[in-house]
Amino acid sequence: MLLEEFNWKREVLESEEPVLVDFWAPWCPPCRTMNPVVQSLARDFKVCKVNVDKNQELAAHYGVSSIPVFIILKRGQVVAHHLGVTLETTLRSELEQLQRQ
Repeated sequence: MLLEEFNWKREVLESEEPVLVDFWAPWCPPCRTMNPVVQSLARDFKVCKVNVDKNQELAAHYGVSSIPVFIILKRGQVVAHHLGVTLETTLRSELEQLQRQ
């Protein structure tokens, strides 16, 4: 499930399943590079995209100062954090492990 417009509290903070949050911007080349990876992961996991230009307060809350940033949350807690281009296998492995917990 790929969410671009969503209720942060309901879809992320209250989610029982792990959620991959992609902090991105349309003008960011590495963010565009990661789009196929994010879409692939969204076929199997809950993924929320947060445009940092439109959600500056949320990005600041999570300490996002450069992008892309990938944060995995489970039950509202940050359990993983990746800055920059990240291998799909890395993110997939972490999400699979968290789903089993």
